[in-house]
Amino acid sequence: MNSGIVYLVGAGPGDPGLLTLRGRDLLQQADLVLYDGLVNPLLLNLATGVCERTARTRTGDSRIVPQQEINERLVLEAKAGKRVVRLKGGDPYIFGRGSEEAAALEEAGIPYEVVPGITAATAAGEYAGFSFTHREITSAVAFVTGHEDPSRESSRLDYSALAAFPGTLVFYMGLGRIETICRELVENGRSPATPAAVICKASLPQQQVVTSNLADLAREVTENGLVPPSLIVVGECINLREASSWFERRPLLGVRVGITRPTDQCEKISQRIIELSGQPVVMPLISISPIDQQQKAKVQDVIDRLCDYDWIVFTSVNGVSSFFEYLFAAGKDVRAIGQIQIASIGPSVEKALQRFSLKSDVVPETFRAEALAEVLADHVDGQQVLWPRANRARQVLPETLEAAGAKVTGLEVYVNDDVAELPSEVVQQMKNGEVDWIGLSSPSIARQMAQLLKSHEIDLSQLSTRFATISPVTSAAAVESGLSVAAEATTHTWDGIVDAIIRINS
Repeated sequence: MNSGIVYLVGAGPGDPGLLTLRGRDLLQQADLVLYDGLVNPLLLNLATGVCERTARTRTGDSRIVPQQEINERLVLEAKAGKRVVRLKGGDPYIFGRGSEEAAALEEAGIPYEVVPGITAATAAGEYAGFSFTHREITSAVAFVTGHEDPSRESSRLDYSALAAFPGTLVFYMGLGRIETICRELVENGRSPATPAAVICKASLPQQQVVTSNLADLAREVTENGLVPPSLIVVGECINLREASSWFERRPLLGVRVGITRPTDQCEKISQRIIELSGQPVVMPLISISPIDQQQKAKVQDVIDRLCDYDWIVFTSVNGVSSFFEYLFAAGKDVRAIGQIQIASIGPSVEKALQRFSLKSDVVPETFRAEALAEVLADHVDGQQVLWPRANRARQVLPETLEAAGAKVTGLEVYVNDDVAELPSEVVQQMKNGEVDWIGLSSPSIARQMAQLLKSHEIDLSQLSTRFATISPVTSAAAVESGLSVAAEATTHTWDGIVDAIIRINS
């Protein structure tokens, strides 16, 4: 059989923004992604092929996959002609066993490429506010494993040499042996007063940093409940740390925000939450799908006589993309719009129009259907208005415009359906109090959220999760459904929802 190829790709320490461009491109091209347990699952959104977890440690109900089995799988899948990405936390060759996988591929005659990643130590230091090297303090840094091959009878580590090392020591995978590591360093000559720290979940919203000294570090770690993945840092560089690092000063550090948009529309707002040191939790409550053949015929009929209309009103990004998809499928382009005037509900819709080199003639100051209808009412008397919309939509716009003398044609160009179930992991997170906020971007989403929570026997009155809404109309629907609204956007967009959460969270 024709041989495929294997890419050993470093995923970086956790922050998905730290993946290399080469790593991103390979994920998008891979037939199969075998990802390590330390890989941020958000990176899998880049993949178009099959993704499979192959971790060597247990998380929840996940299966432990021995390294030998991973090696054999890489060879087998490549021999089947597949492009395989082995996605590994940090860097493949820095305590990542990537060299063992490369050796297995070499022996089997499988072509491979190694794509370096930002190793955990580099990111951990910089996200925690430590400079491992500094011209006035230290000119050397050593990366040390805190977890050696358990089959070896004796340690390869020379603690007398490590204790005398004139620089910063960084121990990987050493949290379970932290008492031994600190004791060995002190017994071999390092001062018990030497600054030391543990960085837990580096570069992730759950990042924790404990600073102390060699004598007290193990006790401080226990008292603060730190867990792997963690790194131990020993050296004077720790004294350079401010009270908190640049990363820890971001306004949503550790805050978990539920995004209820359709999955394929979550990327932009997820990225903003990540940039604020928060954690996006994707929980789509609506799905977007194409219209049926009968409705497509109606759309075709409208497009054939587009010149009959004076206005096109867009109230959603999906409305824009779906309408132009059918326009182009009919063999036309934006010239078919001609002299028709365009109104849009807000900046996100306006941006969607810009993809087609179009600009709205009317955009309301507040991004709500009521405001758009009010602005348009003075311009549409006796005119034909086309409204590309979902299969279900609030009727405030056509009712207001028709009262102003317009004739409104509501044209269904996409289907907006409720999602029947929340992901099981999200349900469990909410029951455990692990989702801090949920954004609600429409009245229907608010009602659907309340219904789904009740179906999972979650007591709304005892729920620790707080809700942020996009508008007063959505707030009213949420409250009516039994949800307590803690924040409301002043700008009626998803960015506005995040801004509202920041205001309350500050």
